[in-house]
Amino acid sequence: MDLIDKLKAIAQKVETSRSQIQNEQATKTAFIMPFLQAWGYDVFNPMEVHPEYSADLTGLKGEKVDYAICLDNQPIILMECKSCHQNLEHPKHSSQLHRYFNATGANFGVLTNGIIYRFYTDIVKDNIMDDKPFFEFNILDFDDSSVNELKRFSKSSFNSDELEEVARNLLHTKEVKKVIAQQLNDPSPEFVKFFVSHVYSGVRTASVVEKFKEIIKRSLKEYINDIIKEKFEEVLGKEPEPNPADTPAAEDTLPEEPEEPGINPEKLEVFYIIKSILREEINTARIQFKDTRSYFGINLDGKVTKTVCRLRFNEKTGKKSISIPDNVETGKEATTNIDSLDEIYGVAVFLKSSIRYLTQDIYKSKSEKTESI
Repeated sequence: MDLIDKLKAIAQKVETSRSQIQNEQATKTAFIMPFLQAWGYDVFNPMEVHPEYSADLTGLKGEKVDYAICLDNQPIILMECKSCHQNLEHPKHSSQLHRYFNATGANFGVLTNGIIYRFYTDIVKDNIMDDKPFFEFNILDFDDSSVNELKRFSKSSFNSDELEEVARNLLHTKEVKKVIAQQLNDPSPEFVKFFVSHVYSGVRTASVVEKFKEIIKRSLKEYINDIIKEKFEEVLGKEPEPNPADTPAAEDTLPEEPEEPGINPEKLEVFYIIKSILREEINTARIQFKDTRSYFGINLDGKVTKTVCRLRFNEKTGKKSISIPDNVETGKEATTNIDSLDEIYGVAVFLKSSIRYLTQDIYKSKSEKTESI
């Protein structure tokens, strides 16, 4: 079984049993130890996975880190663990790991609650753990790229010298992406002036820069949409011919409301984002959309009775929301407001859960029974 398959199994366990895990020790046993095993480390060999590893500082005894992963009797990764219900944002959690890191010869530190894994090293100053993690892995929301990065820290792939350069590149890439996101949402005057200098020959007054700010924001979004559309068209190619056995029943395909002509780029981007999220769960050719006056719906096999989610766009206020069926039989939905389409990735776990439910045999039998009435 490959690493990604092991991680999917752990993710399923986290989703189903997290509410029953009460404390840090239970989190270690249920989530973190299987994670270390997936990495290839022997959790039952204290010489390889050393629990309660001593990290005493000068003048301060009794300091212990939850786990030290060791190779050739030397700690290579320190792991500080918290309960799956604890938020890792609290400064005291990273400060603990910071102390332990300084007291040992390990090159990497990991702070985790069994769901989020934050990786630290000493890029800024030798032997002093950085304040910012260079990599973050979410067991409930990962892709092939993040798994490939995670695999570098597995027992079979671990190479300290290579990982130092990898960590540096990951940190810088993360910071650059953050700057790009900031500029896309709220371009700075300097950023705007760069583009203005290439397309406008007049005097670049404050009012001109302000006018171009919105033009540049819109242009960048349209450009990104074009790239996304192009890439998905390359990957998906021509949609396969529908199987007659899978042809939706007439009552499924009747629109609940008259459809709007055409589809704007923002809605198309939504469609491609959700397809990308669900690609590991199902053949994306089965994911379709229905654009109505009141909502933009994503469904399975073109059936309105198999809605994955619905997005609503208020053109007057600019507000957006995404609704995911909470109870298919009653039609109840869980709705959350979103400021940008990127926030759809934040509910990826719920979208995946929705598609899993819709493809269950138990749901199919209920749906067929409902349709036959």
